[in-house]
Amino acid sequence: MQQTFEKVAQIISENGDVPIGDIKAESHVMTDLGVDSLAFLDMAFEIDQTFNIKLPIDDWMQSVNEGKVKSEEFFLVGNLCKNIDQLVSRAVAA
Repeated sequence: MQQTFEKVAQIISENGDVPIGDIKAESHVMTDLGVDSLAFLDMAFEIDQTFNIKLPIDDWMQSVNEGKVKSEEFFLVGNLCKNIDQLVSRAVAA
C-alpha cells in the first residue's frame, strides 16, 4: 500500500495543488485537502490511467448520498489507497 499511497499522493498534489507534505493517510481528500469535485474527477481519471483500473466513483457517491457509508470510507487517502489496491487485485485476477 505504501507504493499506492506515494503515487496517489503525487496525483493529489499535482492535480489538487496540495503540498505533498500535507497529504496523510488520514486526510480527507475534499474536506482536509480542499480538493473540489472537478479536481477530484481529474484525479480519478489519472488514478484510473496510472493503475489501469476504473474507480467506481458514481457507486461510491451514491452509497454516501444514500447514507449507506460515510464519505471517509472512500475519500480518506488511506482508504482510497486500500480501495485502489483491491481494484488492482481484482483486475489482475480477472
